[in-house]
Amino acid sequence: MEMITPQLVSEAEAELLQIFVGLDVQVKENLGRVLEAFRAERVGVHHFAGVSGYGHDDLGRETLDRLYARVFGAEAAAVRIQFVSGTHAIAAALYGVLRPGDELLAIAGAPYDTLEEVIGTRGEGQGSLKDFGVSYRELALTESGEIDWQALATAIRPNTRLALIQRSCGYSWRRSLSIDDIARIVDLVKSQNPDTVCFVDNCYGEFIETREPTMVGADLMAGSLIKNPGGTIAPAGGYVAGRADLVEAAACRLTAPGIGSSGGATFDQNRLLFQGLFLAPQMVAEAMKGSHLIAWVCDRLGYPVQPDPWEPRRDVIQAVRLGSAEKLIAFCRAIQQHSPIGAYLDPVPAPMPGYESDLVMAGGTFIDGSTSEFSADGPLREPYTVFCQGGSHHAQVAIALEAAIAAIGPA
Repeated sequence: MEMITPQLVSEAEAELLQIFVGLDVQVKENLGRVLEAFRAERVGVHHFAGVSGYGHDDLGRETLDRLYARVFGAEAAAVRIQFVSGTHAIAAALYGVLRPGDELLAIAGAPYDTLEEVIGTRGEGQGSLKDFGVSYRELALTESGEIDWQALATAIRPNTRLALIQRSCGYSWRRSLSIDDIARIVDLVKSQNPDTVCFVDNCYGEFIETREPTMVGADLMAGSLIKNPGGTIAPAGGYVAGRADLVEAAACRLTAPGIGSSGGATFDQNRLLFQGLFLAPQMVAEAMKGSHLIAWVCDRLGYPVQPDPWEPRRDVIQAVRLGSAEKLIAFCRAIQQHSPIGAYLDPVPAPMPGYESDLVMAGGTFIDGSTSEFSADGPLREPYTVFCQGGSHHAQVAIALEAAIAAIGPA
C-alpha cells in the first residue's frame, strides 16, 4: 500500500501532466468562443450598469442574454440573478414546457435529489408537477450504470412531451454524459417523436467539452451561475438557453406570463456576470485538473473512484467511495480546514432542504454554496461516497487532498 505523504500528490501531478496540457489547449478553444461572442455583442463598460425596480430596458442584461446564447449556440437565453439555484432554473423550464396530461420521461435513471419534490416522487401538497397532472416515468440505467440505449429506442410515447437528460451523475454512481451521448439521445428521441422537447440539466457540465448540448440538438437546457458558467465570481443566479419560444416559456414561470424575459432587476451585478463568463473556461479546467488529482491519489490508495484517473471528464464532479461514515466526515473536515472561508468550522451531518438524507458538506467558499469553488459533500448513507466539485486552481485541491488522505488513510 502506498505511503501517505505529500509526495503521492506530487507524483500524481507528474503522471497527469499530459492530461493537464490537453486541458489547457481546450481552455484556449473555449475561451476563443467566449471572446468571439464578447466581440460580436460589442460588450463595453456601459453594460455593467444595472436597472432597478422592474428591470425594464436593462441593456446589460439583454446583452448578457444574447452573449450566453452565442456562447452556447442557442437561439436565446435568459440569465437571471433571480434564479436561486440550478434546481430553480430547471423547475422553471419544466413548468414552462409541461402541461396537464403531458408525460415527463427521465432518460438517465433517477434525477438529482432536489428534483424529486419538483417532479412529485417525494413530498406532496406544494405544487409539484404531479400535483398539476403531469405524469412521470424514468428509464433505469443498465447494471453497469450506462444509458439503456435499447429501451430508449422505443421509450417515447405520444404524450411524452419532455425528455429530461441529466448530464451530471449527481449523487449516483454512474458516468456522467458526454456531448456525444447527449447527441445520440436527442437523435433517438426525435426519431420517435420530433415534438418531444429534449431538455438537458446542464449543471456542472458547461465548458467541460468544446461543445454544449444546444449545439447538438437539445431544445432547452438550464444551469446555475454558482457552478461552471459563473467563473467562481457570480454571486447568485441561473440561466436557461435554447429554442427562443421555450426560453420565453421558462422565463414566464420565473416572472409571470406577459412579463417573461423583459423583467428582472440586476442589482448592479452585471459586471460580475460578464466577468464570470469570461473566467469560466479557465476555472472549469482547473476544477477538472483537481478532479484528476483526486481520482489518481484515491485510486492508488485503494478507494473506488468515478470517473477513473485517466478518463476524460464529463463534469466537474469526482466521486470516491470511502466505505464508512467516519471516513466521509473526516474527508470533508480536511477539505473544510483547507478552504479560504470558514476553515475553523467543523462539518457535521445535517438535513438539507430538498435532500432525502442528511448531508455532510465542506464548502469554505467565497460564494455560499458555490460548487465552482472547491467543495466536497456526500449523503450519510451506504456506501458513504464523497462527491468533490469545483476548484478555482488545482493547487488548492492538491493541498487539501494531502490533508484528506492523511485523515482517512488507505482503504
